[in-house]
Amino acid sequence: MAVLDILEFPDPRLRTLAEPVGAVTDATRVLIDDMFDTMYAAPGIGLAATQVDVHQRLLVMDVSEDKSEPQVFINPEVSVLDPEQGEYDEGCLSVPGFYETVSRPQRVSVNALDRDGKPFTLELEGLAAICLQHEIDHLDGKLFVDYLSPLKRQRIRKKLEKDQRRRA
Repeated sequence: MAVLDILEFPDPRLRTLAEPVGAVTDATRVLIDDMFDTMYAAPGIGLAATQVDVHQRLLVMDVSEDKSEPQVFINPEVSVLDPEQGEYDEGCLSVPGFYETVSRPQRVSVNALDRDGKPFTLELEGLAAICLQHEIDHLDGKLFVDYLSPLKRQRIRKKLEKDQRRRA
């Protein structure tokens, strides 16, 4: 298992549309394990394969307080169960150091495959629903900063580019 590099905004690879996973293989399960290691080390509560420069429809998350409930979603398809929006201060491992309020549906259903390729359906609400939608956005080449005003997004971009130049 390994901790992978996480792409940071405004890296253009974060805008890549992820392809469906054709078959769940041993390599897929190694990627899943590496993604959990990466997410927990960051630390974060969700990570999409796109964020580690693997453009497959795969994400991991664990919204439990003690990091004891890891969840895997392969080829997730989400449906809104309740159109009522909830506002959450979202952060992102690909947009380090920034938290902004984003509105999203609070109750969703998801159809996906688990780490063994078995299909399942799950209803999620609250933080888990928000996290899932956030990570699926990554698979669609979208970031939470896209929900912000152009001015806020540009400020964040400039700050992160400056930080990236300093580290290089």
